[in-house]
Amino acid sequence: MTALRQYLRVWQLPGAKVLFPVGIIARLGIGMTPLALLLLVEQTTGRYASAGLAGGLFALSGAAVSPFAGRLADRIGAGPILLATAVLHPLALAGLLLASRGGADALGWMFVATAMAGATYPPSTAAIRRAWTDMTAPGTGHHDLRPAAMAAETSLFELVFVLGPMLVAAFMVLTGDPAAALISAAVATLVGTAWVARLPVMRHRGTVDTIAAAKGLGPLRAAGFPVLLVCAGALGVGFGSAGVIAPAYAAMHGGGESLGGVLLGIWGFGSAVGGIWFGTRRPVMALYRQFAWLLAAVSASFVVLALMPDPYWLGVALVFGGAAIAPALTVENNLVGRIAPDGMMNEAYTWLITVSVAGNAAGGAIAGVIVDQPGGLPWSFLFAAGVLLLGAVVAALPRGPLARADRHAGERLSTAPAGDPA
Repeated sequence: MTALRQYLRVWQLPGAKVLFPVGIIARLGIGMTPLALLLLVEQTTGRYASAGLAGGLFALSGAAVSPFAGRLADRIGAGPILLATAVLHPLALAGLLLASRGGADALGWMFVATAMAGATYPPSTAAIRRAWTDMTAPGTGHHDLRPAAMAAETSLFELVFVLGPMLVAAFMVLTGDPAAALISAAVATLVGTAWVARLPVMRHRGTVDTIAAAKGLGPLRAAGFPVLLVCAGALGVGFGSAGVIAPAYAAMHGGGESLGGVLLGIWGFGSAVGGIWFGTRRPVMALYRQFAWLLAAVSASFVVLALMPDPYWLGVALVFGGAAIAPALTVENNLVGRIAPDGMMNEAYTWLITVSVAGNAAGGAIAGVIVDQPGGLPWSFLFAAGVLLLGAVVAALPRGPLARADRHAGERLSTAPAGDPA
């Protein structure tokens, strides 16, 4: 009951009643757009390699722009940035749909429109997580709620990866055209992002000292943060690989493209359940060690997935395999809040997302090439597992930069203001 009361206290924080439900609507496109885009390009060109490359361009263009948007949000507040991108992103998706009417010959224009759509995707997740960090900062009286707040945010965010693919699957069943899913994702992004942007917590601006400090490499100079980004990239490779593998697996087993969305949704459901459960725990293990073990668990789940004989058993394995994902992301976000400079938190979260998305793009592109090879499907699972295992090893080093940064952050927080419960 104590853990449930923690979640109730988080719900009662100012702005929480909007950040949770509307934040999900604003980010539905994260779960819908990549899959719908992949299906659109594959349907147009007949090749998963081209579809994976388009997905990579979408992700990498966003990855290139996000840190600049994060730094600007630290200067002027996240609200104006969210409002501008809420309008520009749907316009870019409209350009992609127009380009797709030209068929395979218009692949170049589809790539251009895809890159524009990625570059203009609203940095909603970074802004929302920065908001939770501010709302649970030391001295607010709510710092003890940060683990529960991040667990709730991360777990509910997994609904994006449940509902998003499910909605794409539904549109494919009803219309057979991924364009309908892209249009719906654009509308959700526009409405949800504009709503979130108007919250008072999104008006937070950095101080003069913050603006002066946020130059050059910014949070990349923080001890342990680059290593955390390497691990986040490994996790992104796993996600990107799954985004290509699941539809390909469904197609190769006669389930149709819509089954791919169902499989990804099941994976996200397992993750959400695991995250909610994890938020009720109070592990005594150091955060960097928690992160390493959770990365290793996700890696092991990909090995198990490679052994599944048909979509039914793959779905069962995805429920259990997904249970480690949201806990890993929760710990990852808690580490950002602990080791990133306080005045660069927005930019730090955008860097985390940037690297994750870049890993996602690389994983999707490489997995697409592997899947296109004869007998390549099982190897695509093992490719993702290997990258995740490397990330786990990097995170686990007891004398590594991440471990040292985590210990130093713990020492700083031990002198937190008296207004925060221990």
